[in-house]
Amino acid sequence: MTANWEPLHSVPASQASLTGGYWGARQRINRTVTIPAIYQQLERTGRASAWMLRESDERHDHRIVHKFWDSDLGKWLEAVGYSLMSQPDPELERLADGVIQAIAAGQLPDGYLNSYFTVIEPDQKWRNLRDWHELYNAGHLMESAAAYYQATGKRVLLDALTRYADHIDERFGAEEHKRHGYPGHPEIELGLVKLYRTTGERRYLNLAKYFVDERGQSPHYFDIEATERGEDPRKFWFKTYHYCQAHKPLREQTTATGHAVRAAYLYAGAADVSGHTGDSTLLDALRLIWDDLTSKQMYVTGGLGPAHANEGFTFGYDLPNESAYAETCASIALVFWAKSMFDIDPDSRYTDVMERALYNGTMAGVSYEGGHFFYANPLTSYPYVNPHAHFSGINTAKHYRREEWFDCPCCPPNLARMVANVGAYVLSHSADTLYVHLYNPGSVRASLPGGQVRIEQQTDYPWAGDIQLTVRLDQPAAFSLALRIPDWCPGFQVRVNGSTTGADVQRGYARLTRTWNDGDTVELALAMPVERIAAHPKVRHNAGMIALQRGPIVYCLEEVDNGAELANVVIPRGAVLRADVDNALFGGVGVITGDAIRSVPAAWSGGLYQPQRVLRDENQPVTFKAIPYSLWANRQPGEMRVWMREG
Repeated sequence: MTANWEPLHSVPASQASLTGGYWGARQRINRTVTIPAIYQQLERTGRASAWMLRESDERHDHRIVHKFWDSDLGKWLEAVGYSLMSQPDPELERLADGVIQAIAAGQLPDGYLNSYFTVIEPDQKWRNLRDWHELYNAGHLMESAAAYYQATGKRVLLDALTRYADHIDERFGAEEHKRHGYPGHPEIELGLVKLYRTTGERRYLNLAKYFVDERGQSPHYFDIEATERGEDPRKFWFKTYHYCQAHKPLREQTTATGHAVRAAYLYAGAADVSGHTGDSTLLDALRLIWDDLTSKQMYVTGGLGPAHANEGFTFGYDLPNESAYAETCASIALVFWAKSMFDIDPDSRYTDVMERALYNGTMAGVSYEGGHFFYANPLTSYPYVNPHAHFSGINTAKHYRREEWFDCPCCPPNLARMVANVGAYVLSHSADTLYVHLYNPGSVRASLPGGQVRIEQQTDYPWAGDIQLTVRLDQPAAFSLALRIPDWCPGFQVRVNGSTTGADVQRGYARLTRTWNDGDTVELALAMPVERIAAHPKVRHNAGMIALQRGPIVYCLEEVDNGAELANVVIPRGAVLRADVDNALFGGVGVITGDAIRSVPAAWSGGLYQPQRVLRDENQPVTFKAIPYSLWANRQPGEMRVWMREG
């Protein structure tokens, strides 16, 4: 069914200036440390030079290049594009231009563009969409092409990727003469929609819609192509197409399933398709999946996917802490999906999750100094326990620490592009309403029918809940300013030009509708108490425990502040919890302190188990200190816990 709607407009990163505060600092580190560090790894591992190889160059040495290397370089180029929008850097631009020239030179005459299948296995193109990531790579390159063109106006990469999109469109689709395939790893849907937005070419949107619609249809394409390769489809290495969300058509799915990153990319791309085509049946399916994911399968940090085995979902309320996979890329993909959902269904239930995933699950993936990364993000850690070491390359011998790189390094460049583009998540707008989602010092510009509007912000958010917004415009204009009232906020006040005013709260946004003049000010005061968060009773892993949250920030205990054996620390129900900013820690961050009890047996005579009747527990009063979860593992190695015992 087709509905009559237009998705809201997002403000591009070029129109957002985050001059200070939390995101201003993170963008500076991203620009000066993270992006250069990633490029060094791209060079060291051969990813940057893979495009310069030709078929005659050690063709059968598969160590030269990997099937999904193009995606890593694509995300780095996208990060560069977004960074250049807010901070011009001629040297960085020259470096990116050189990479782009190599990519364009590697394009085949028919438009095909893939470093691996051009050099290593040229006779295997498009033979295994299920496993071989050709369309996934294409999607990331398309996204980078759109971002780099918007940043610089240079068309080399954009022209190469539109030619590649044309090549793909000629081969895949519903027509009789085309292959009826779709990607095993969704992502191209997002890239095609961005190409459509950038070029206005409707065929790219139609192709994205085709990939969404064809997924899971019968006869199953992955079975067909496996048979053509001479393989038995029943011997699929993962056994079930739930893994790649292709077990049945998307409109028939009601739960988040399979590999978490693939899932969230698919849902985000489908939301974009729904928004631009007015497909209400697709939106209805996405709402059901959203409700399942956020009510049964999401960590308090905005992390997704408890299981290492499928890097993804298991079943409702299965949220183990110590073995949590919660891949950084999954939280980033959740941010994408949440924003896309809001832009077609304006409701703070999406942007509240977006904020949770941004500040916690996403930013835990990069070190404070910007050059080390997490792949998996557990919510409890002990120095000698890391269930994901084999896959992620993290050292288990002594401690759980971020690494400079991984064998599968999808997360570092994903983080770089997310942080570089975070300004685009501050605000969405329609013809008559500006929706402010995120609060951070700086300004965002938007074009309304009455002219251009700039919203300036001053705030210490997320450490404080007071935000001042100033409206800047050339002439008076009538529109609604809608300010998100987060789900964690128990109360708020609004003042316009110094006078307290009522606000019409609709779907989580306080709407102020009036004729605005240049220099009008809005003061928003969000109550920001320390909250004890309880998990649903069916989350067996958190029975009898609480997590601490203040504002959008989820906190944790670390051994460096609280000693070892954190499982023995109990926070009494009546304990007073205090919030403060520690200016000596990470440049100034919010911390939570309070009185607790450390439960320690007075003596243990030996053996693994003893009758409780022979023990004399000592309850030692202690003062605990909790720091933002995203900042754990930046100091001395040791234990960490998000969920703590309550007594």
